[in-house]
Amino acid sequence: MPDASPRTAPSTTTATTTAATSRRSVLRAGATAAGAAGVGATVLAATGRAEAAPAYRPARYAGDTPLLGARDRHLVTRFSYGLTPALARQVRRAGGGRAWFEQQLDAGSVTDGAGAFASWWPGLGRTPSELWQRHVGEVEGGWEVMDDYQRWLLLRRMHTGRQVHEVMTEFWENHLNVPVNGDAVFTWRADYGDTVRRHALGRFDELLQDAVVHPAMLLYLDGAISTAEHPNENLGRELLELHTVGRGQYDEDDVKASARILTGWWVDVWRTWAASYEPRHHAVGPVSVMDFSHPNADRDGRAVTRAYLTHLAHHPATAARIARKLAVKFVSDDPPQALVDELARVYLASDTAIVPVLRALVASEAFAGSAGAKVRDPGEDVVATYRALRVKVSEPPQGRAGDSWGANAVLWQCSDLGSTPMSWPRPDGAPLDNDSWSSSSRVVASFGLHYAMSGGWWPRDGMRYRTPRQWLPKASIRFDLLVDHLAQELLGVHSTAELLQACCEACDVRPGERITREHRLVKWAFQRLLTTFLDSPLHMTR
Repeated sequence: MPDASPRTAPSTTTATTTAATSRRSVLRAGATAAGAAGVGATVLAATGRAEAAPAYRPARYAGDTPLLGARDRHLVTRFSYGLTPALARQVRRAGGGRAWFEQQLDAGSVTDGAGAFASWWPGLGRTPSELWQRHVGEVEGGWEVMDDYQRWLLLRRMHTGRQVHEVMTEFWENHLNVPVNGDAVFTWRADYGDTVRRHALGRFDELLQDAVVHPAMLLYLDGAISTAEHPNENLGRELLELHTVGRGQYDEDDVKASARILTGWWVDVWRTWAASYEPRHHAVGPVSVMDFSHPNADRDGRAVTRAYLTHLAHHPATAARIARKLAVKFVSDDPPQALVDELARVYLASDTAIVPVLRALVASEAFAGSAGAKVRDPGEDVVATYRALRVKVSEPPQGRAGDSWGANAVLWQCSDLGSTPMSWPRPDGAPLDNDSWSSSSRVVASFGLHYAMSGGWWPRDGMRYRTPRQWLPKASIRFDLLVDHLAQELLGVHSTAELLQACCEACDVRPGERITREHRLVKWAFQRLLTTFLDSPLHMTR
């Protein structure tokens, strides 16, 4: 897990380990290993047996709608916040995974379905000046507004129909990272997120233009106080090192020139927080950054800023960095160099447009062969768990009464797993690799989350969970058929021998045992069954 230790997991974590004991060890081992090899290898590693016991023969429940094929499931899982039966139906109506993906790439043609959530937290609609006055007046702290922004992001990810667009928004908001906990950033941070979202499936050169000179970025990396007399190098350096070409492409003179180019962009800090361009603060005179040069003779430096950022966005080194980052996010931690080179080529040939790059990525053999190879980070785990369990969240009341409300507590659930949305404290953005999110503490925290929500125990206020009886497809059903039904509902796959074995051992139920509404499993222990699916590698990877 990243440097900071996660908060203490809910008390239900103890209940998880006590109740499940060794019967869930087959899935614990797999979750720790990140699930890249699948459930079968998990059981073999945990039990040392060459194959599952013959008695564990998976059944097939015929009452559910057809499942997506393996390729479609892989595509949809990788580019969404969790496959659900409703999403699978959308994919089938679209004509398959690739057809659905094409629809998603035109985000404006897809119903959002998550627009109302912003009104749940009124601070997100206030102006920078209003936010500041409320902050200094001790009416509403800036950190409280940012907590609400993070909650809004999580609710959007759970409910928006524009799943690919939202996934890409998170990707770019992380690449061009402005932490929500940055000093004074709260005044402009929600607007910054909206700016990134507008460009998430557009062109990178346009995204870079709007993001780098956005007031939130200027506040975070000190561009808001950078002047001709005292140019601050923070923004100019991170623009080169993190946002575009990367280390090894520039020297310290380039950093200084980069900082001079970006002077003039201004925020009225500690007063009105109004953003403007101030020619009096722009450093004029010839500038040279790598292979970019400009006379920079005009006091209004907006033209040189545009030319400079356009040049960086089209630089081959930028293309390579973005291509590799996309490949790490959506393919594997060590993607084939041939794939990275091809994505960079498409990026440059497409004038930095993102959609052609994504098309090339999902069409690659490397992508097709990467199913189950990426671990869900804490936010992805929380959102996918809500989606899998089909939890309904209601609007929280204002004030202290709403602190424990599910829509607010979801942020603490993320924190318990070790990370919250857009809170990575450094400008490099949260890591995309598996190892960062695969520590034993993270896994145990995830088990606690899954168990608490499978039991409907926490959060409770403003939450509507499905009851055990609602999960039953019929009044009486054999356990092996129930396992297959739930595998389809929660994971989008059929049961396997290994999964059936894990469920039997977790619940102390035989495969052929008849489950009714009055069975002890339904009355007292259904959370053990649900959490077995959620603790599996198929849920903990995407």
